[in-house]
Amino acid sequence: MVLAAATGLGTLATIGKLAEAEGLSRPTLLFFRFLIGAAVVWLVLSVRGEATVLDRRTVRSATALGVIYAVLSLAYFWGLSFMTASLTGIVFYTYPLYVFALSVVVLDEQLTRPLLGALGLALAGVVLVVGVDSLAVSVPGLLLVSASAVGYAIYNVGGRALVADVSPRLLTAHVLVATAGAIGLRWLQTGGGLPRTPTQLWLVAAIGVIGTGVPLVLLYEGLNRVEATHASVLGTAEPVMTVFFGVVVLGESLALRTIVGGVLILSGVTLVQTTQSQREWVLSKVGLH
Repeated sequence: MVLAAATGLGTLATIGKLAEAEGLSRPTLLFFRFLIGAAVVWLVLSVRGEATVLDRRTVRSATALGVIYAVLSLAYFWGLSFMTASLTGIVFYTYPLYVFALSVVVLDEQLTRPLLGALGLALAGVVLVVGVDSLAVSVPGLLLVSASAVGYAIYNVGGRALVADVSPRLLTAHVLVATAGAIGLRWLQTGGGLPRTPTQLWLVAAIGVIGTGVPLVLLYEGLNRVEATHASVLGTAEPVMTVFFGVVVLGESLALRTIVGGVLILSGVTLVQTTQSQREWVLSKVGLH
């Protein structure tokens, strides 16, 4: 389930590129993405008998998180227009590093020597990736996608700090509605355009169902059935699948240093997201412990 969720989320950049080529505006694509995604999640909650409205305070927190998610999504897909899907996915997946940095400040998590080493490993990977081809990595794209990664970290930490006692599935359902509403305002400002061609309709359906609703449902179901260590390792499949779809579907190419940098980033991110005992498990599996 976690791997299937990572695969679905890994389609986002490719669908974004295809939508751009088809002339589908970002606000239209994203508005219907979150509208359809919210419908899928609420449908599953209804079938499970878990569809309830949260209390007013929590709804306000979910709305704030939804606005953050809307802004970072717009930044991500705007940045995507400047870079390849593969590089966008790799740069965005640095967000767990920002999550950890914020957690140290906001949630009083411990900063240990091994974690500093993991951060250094990931930073070296970023340097390699960003130092690749100046034609592939544009400054505006890099800034926008990096800002999106920081925004996702704020969303992640904010969700844990504000609503720690709320079901993640139910919180996500509320956040998706708020995100759709926030992006809907931008969609209306740009004329409220609708998908016009069969291809545009398929892309809107794909990003809403395959890239959002179904992966989120599978992710939470999978997290209930797998250890945190395994989940953190499996989660690295998302940028890998982003690169895979970029190469196979869009015909993108990768430099060797991009591949090496991506591996360093994923290694650092995996170690940052695990505890000491979990890091020992990960290292033992690759013969380093």
